[in-house]
Amino acid sequence: MTSTTSEQRPLHAADLGTLAVIAWSGEHPEDQKDMPFLLAYSLGDTEGGPESTAEALTTLLANAGLPIGGPVVDGSRAPSMPVSLLVEADQAVVTMPHVNAQCAVPPEWLAAVKQRGHAYFMVTTRAWPEGKPGQQVGEEQLGEFAGDEETLLNAAHCLLPARSLRA
Repeated sequence: MTSTTSEQRPLHAADLGTLAVIAWSGEHPEDQKDMPFLLAYSLGDTEGGPESTAEALTTLLANAGLPIGGPVVDGSRAPSMPVSLLVEADQAVVTMPHVNAQCAVPPEWLAAVKQRGHAYFMVTTRAWPEGKPGQQVGEEQLGEFAGDEETLLNAAHCLLPARSLRA
């Protein structure tokens, strides 16, 4: 987060297109424990297509202080980061400037986030028109998109502390 200016670039939320968030958990290579993952992406369904949504997401991420391509930002060490995660009633809700996104999370994801206290959140500027909200995404299909080098390099990566409404 090495920005020489705090000036925000203009963002029109409609330029983001349809945003979706998907949750899954998987073994983390460093400690072999489940890591809860969240991936946010656009369907690329604006008038300007995927290029337009990529540009809008780039602006959103820059305004939030999240660098595309790394490093991983630890939200617990960046208290002013304007991105947060609320976990409640089998739902994950991510809040960013101009955007609130929510998705249902499976029981194994909930167990992993409870154990770790955070989730690994990725926002990619790469459009994924096949990942429509409300439609089932297969494990192989998710792995091909989420693990693709183009998806990873065109994404901001952060660890978001999980908060809940319960004290």
